[in-house]
Amino acid sequence: MATSEPAQKLHIVVPVYNEAENFPAMYRALKANLSCPHEIVVVYDFDGDTTVPVAKKYQKSDKTLVLHKNTRGHGALNALLSGFDYVQSGPVLVTMADLSDDPAAIDAMYAKYLEGSDVVCGSRYMKGGKQIGGPLLKRTLSRVAGVSLYYLRGLPTHDITNNFKLYRKEFLDTLTIESKGGFEVAMEITAKAFRGGFTIAEVPSTWRDRTSGETNFKLFSWLPSYLHWYFYALGPRKKQE
Repeated sequence: MATSEPAQKLHIVVPVYNEAENFPAMYRALKANLSCPHEIVVVYDFDGDTTVPVAKKYQKSDKTLVLHKNTRGHGALNALLSGFDYVQSGPVLVTMADLSDDPAAIDAMYAKYLEGSDVVCGSRYMKGGKQIGGPLLKRTLSRVAGVSLYYLRGLPTHDITNNFKLYRKEFLDTLTIESKGGFEVAMEITAKAFRGGFTIAEVPSTWRDRTSGETNFKLFSWLPSYLHWYFYALGPRKKQE
């Protein structure tokens, strides 16, 4: 159902791990591209994270920037879930601090939310989307998973694995998250939205491999979980009422 509320604040959850080098450029890119009302929620694991003092400098002049310490335990998955816990209602967008995601797509994602979508996917594999760099095997598996589910199952996004997604918090609150590893949680959430009969949309976005810092993505250790949610997405959908 489309919302009639004129200005719902977009909560942008940014999990960080020693992203002092990347944070200033990421922050400036967000600010340059956002026209919707928003709050940037920087989720960090420990007080010594190098991102924290950098973010605090921007916080002095920007009331929309919030530092939130991870209350769930260390790791990427717990940082995301802790960010979700922080947000009470409305739209929640996940983006990385490493400049990989496309801030120019956020306003279009927010617009899809206002039209009534429960999940809005930034899509590298639909027309207009791009993926630049990154390991060949990772790129190939991700594309095959997304495009095959789109054509074979009718899942309404070409890019189920991308973590650059916007969620309706009220939808998230209906879920029990089962992921244990890390970034496969985006695939879990999207698969459950699809099978649960929720509304999914996508907008084209560009993903770029990070140029500094270290990634926390662990393909081979998380691959069994990705496969689990791939086959889960092939299951029966809840009938529309």
